[in-house]
Amino acid sequence: METMAKEFVCGDCGKAFTLTPSTLARYPGWTPRQCLDCRRGRTAGDDENLKPSEVLDHFQAGPDTGVFTDGSCEPNPGPGGWGAVKVIEGKIVREEHGHKAHTTNNQMELKALIAGYQMLAEDEELPIYSDSALCVNTITKWASGWERNGWTRGKKREAIKNLDLVQELYAIAKERPKANLQWIKAHEGSRWNEYADALARAYKDEAG
Repeated sequence: METMAKEFVCGDCGKAFTLTPSTLARYPGWTPRQCLDCRRGRTAGDDENLKPSEVLDHFQAGPDTGVFTDGSCEPNPGPGGWGAVKVIEGKIVREEHGHKAHTTNNQMELKALIAGYQMLAEDEELPIYSDSALCVNTITKWASGWERNGWTRGKKREAIKNLDLVQELYAIAKERPKANLQWIKAHEGSRWNEYADALARAYKDEAG
């Protein structure tokens, strides 16, 4: 019979947690996937006040190599910030963040990606992560067609929002063809995505 508490790692947030012997005895052979916080339905807002250093203590899950980017704007539009961090095997190589007094969330996501790509050499082969599906699809699926169409979209040649940032990002992405831009789900406990999010929100603390 189990006489000691047992430690597990949450598959969502990456935190270690323990279960008591009495709990384990009720469910023989059970391996829990989530900690209690995640089972209760942790939301993005629960961690929005974490500083970058606190994020590193709080999260462990997710990829540990690549460039991670994020943008933030509250309210949207309103004051916002962006953050990008380059990580190799769990070690920070470079990080940057900035802010703008009046902006939009998409503008900050695009600015974060521009900064993230600039952290890579032109022949460097690393993944770049963004939790903005719109921005990822813009560069990986749509921008080439928009460029051929004179930087308009669709048969009606509609204007493209944030065109200056889209063009800047697309140009720098083409200069770094080995960088693999991919989407990562937000607020799922991925350590470095959460860290980039905290960098994007750092302007709030700096302004205070």
